[in-house]
Amino acid sequence: MASMRQIRSRIRVAKNIQQITKAMKMVAAARLRRAQESVEASRPYSRKLREVMARLAASGAGAASHPLLKPLSGTPRRIGVLLVTGDRGLCGSFNSNAIRRGVELVRGYAVGEVRFVTVGRRGATFFRRRGYTISSELSVANTGATFAEAQGVARSAIQIFESGEVDVVYLVYTQFVSAMTQHPMYTQLLPVAPPDGGAAAAPAGGGEIIFEPDAEEILVDLVPRYVETLVFQAILESTASEHGARMTSMSAATDNAGKMISSLTLSLNRARQAAITKEIAEIVGGADALKG
Repeated sequence: MASMRQIRSRIRVAKNIQQITKAMKMVAAARLRRAQESVEASRPYSRKLREVMARLAASGAGAASHPLLKPLSGTPRRIGVLLVTGDRGLCGSFNSNAIRRGVELVRGYAVGEVRFVTVGRRGATFFRRRGYTISSELSVANTGATFAEAQGVARSAIQIFESGEVDVVYLVYTQFVSAMTQHPMYTQLLPVAPPDGGAAAAPAGGGEIIFEPDAEEILVDLVPRYVETLVFQAILESTASEHGARMTSMSAATDNAGKMISSLTLSLNRARQAAITKEIAEIVGGADALKG
């Protein structure tokens, strides 16, 4: 059984850890609020841009002539992965789930047939250690990435696709649902698959849509912006997911530290009681010996 000195030391360490995890939980909660506001503010723009792309696709614009819209011919031989993770740990399974999605995508391909564009050091470190080529790497600040930074990442992905280094580029990120729920997922980024037409392609009034300038000219400028918006939205979603996962993880760590402190305090009281009982027994035994 541990001595009282050892138990007191463990209690002191557990209290220090509890203070740290509680502070990290509060910081993550504050950052989560701002990140969630950014995600919710960006979603309507992304939906509207997707709607415009659907209408352009329905208009019969010359999609086949655009280099980013050329459909895949057969099974891709070389792939690129734009992977969004975090820079730090202590956020539960957030990073490992996103990395696992990336591993699933590259399974079946040789190391030389894969190119990575990474956002966050965790993903870059994992795949670099396994010999994969990192074409571009971005470290995201705690406050999140700017649209200019997302543009740089998107252009790196476009560059490896247009240069012929890869046949297809997938985007791997974590979709934010709530502070308790995040979904790691992936989608094809390049070549751009135009959204389905359907209801989105039809104007509300049922009339014909007239593009000014013409649809093909709009498509030239819109497709790169569409790719940049998808990347920016993915980074925002992942940033909010990371803060939510960290807040949840640190909350659980704080609760566990509290339980450990309670358990150690109970052990300390038992050890103190045993020590007092032993001293009393020794005193009583000594007094009886003197009487005898």
